[in-house]
Amino acid sequence: MTVPLDVVTDLAHGGRWTSLRHGGREWLWRRESPERDGAAPGGAFVDAGGLEECVPTVRGTPDHGDVWSRPWTRDGAGETVRCDRFALTRTLRRTDDGVEAAYVLAAEPGFRFLWAAHALLDLSEEAVVRAREGAPTRLFPEAAPLLGRPWPDGAPWVAGDWPAPQGLRLDRFGPDDGTAVGAVVEGGRCCVHDGADRLALAVESQGQPLSVALWRNLGGFPAGRPYRSTGVEPMLGRVFDLADAGPDDAARVPASGEARWRLTVTAGCRCS
Repeated sequence: MTVPLDVVTDLAHGGRWTSLRHGGREWLWRRESPERDGAAPGGAFVDAGGLEECVPTVRGTPDHGDVWSRPWTRDGAGETVRCDRFALTRTLRRTDDGVEAAYVLAAEPGFRFLWAAHALLDLSEEAVVRAREGAPTRLFPEAAPLLGRPWPDGAPWVAGDWPAPQGLRLDRFGPDDGTAVGAVVEGGRCCVHDGADRLALAVESQGQPLSVALWRNLGGFPAGRPYRSTGVEPMLGRVFDLADAGPDDAARVPASGEARWRLTVTAGCRCS
C-alpha cells in the first residue's frame, strides 16, 4: 500500500510549508519563533523552519526574499502572494507518491530573480544527500575556514565538483561541529537518505538555470546563539544573492510576462 506524502501550508504567514509528513515521519524541521506571527515586509528574517518560498533572492536584500513576510490568498486551486514588482502563484496537488507544486511568477518581461524551496529538513547525523556525481558546485565565503587555503580576494564563490568541491565533503551532514556552509549544486534533482527513509526533490523549468542549494549549519550559525539546521533547497538560479548573479546565474521572466516551473517532492527515490 502506498503511503501518501502530506503537506500543510500557512498562507497567513508567508505561505510557509509547516509540515511534510510521510506516514510517521515528519521531514520538516521547525523552530519555536513566536515573533514570526508579527513579521512584516522589510523586517529581519525570522527563522521558523519548515519550507520557505524564497524569491526574488535568498540572501541579500530583502533577506530570504520578499514573500516570506507577506500573507498569501487562495484563488480557486491556486495560492498567490503579491509584491511590488511581481506576483507569485503556487498550485499544490497530491500525486501517487508525493506532492507537486506548479508555480507562475508574473512580472515585466526581463525581470530577473532567484527562487528557492528553502526546505529545512529534520535529519539525523547519518543523513546523506545524493546528487549527480561531478556536478559543478559553488561554495560561498563562510566555507573559507574549512578549505585550508586563502579565499580569493573579492570572490563571491569558489567552484569545484560534487560531492567534495575544493576537497570539502558535502554529501554527509554529520554531527554538530560548530560550522555553517552554504553551497549550490548545478542540476535540479537530489535525494536525501536518512536511515531507511528517502526524500527526492526536483525542480523543472524550460530555459531557466536549475540547481539545488545546501545549507549545512552544524551549530555554526547565527553567532552568539547557534543551532543546527540542515537545508536541501531546489532552486532557480546558481547563487544565493541576486546581487551576485552573473548573466546566466538567475532566472528571467520571458516575453510572455510569466515564468513557470514545477517542484516535485516524493517519498522514495531510485538512487542507491
